[in-house]
Amino acid sequence: MTVEAIHLGEKRVPELWTVDSVRAVAGKGLEGDRHFHEEGARPGQALTLVEAEVVENAGLAAGETRRQLTVRGVRLNDFVGKRFVVGEVECFGVELCEPCSHLESLTRPGIIKELAHRAGINADIVAGGTIRVGDSVKEL
Repeated sequence: MTVEAIHLGEKRVPELWTVDSVRAVAGKGLEGDRHFHEEGARPGQALTLVEAEVVENAGLAAGETRRQLTVRGVRLNDFVGKRFVVGEVECFGVELCEPCSHLESLTRPGIIKELAHRAGINADIVAGGTIRVGDSVKEL
């Protein structure tokens, strides 16, 4: 149950880049990412996660789902409504992060149906810190 990849991006730019670590700020998001909310993120807007196994089964490359963290060996849907940690960062699973038409426009037709209820989760960052590739992911 580990972080396999961290992907960040700029607003209105489809390409994401990969980093080895990122600072997670409680209530705001990941520093340097398009979804960082300086004034404070609404519930579920601070962090997105997806399972590496789902990405692979869909035939997508790492980062193509547009989620910030790709994790392996954990069922993320089970974290909705629960507290969990990613390395030293405490999070709360808010809701499923369903695929959208934007993802379909960047990948292929049918991906919305293929990834329904499996495209990851939206989470809050409760206590910040640094997230690194290789960090453990576990329920509290």
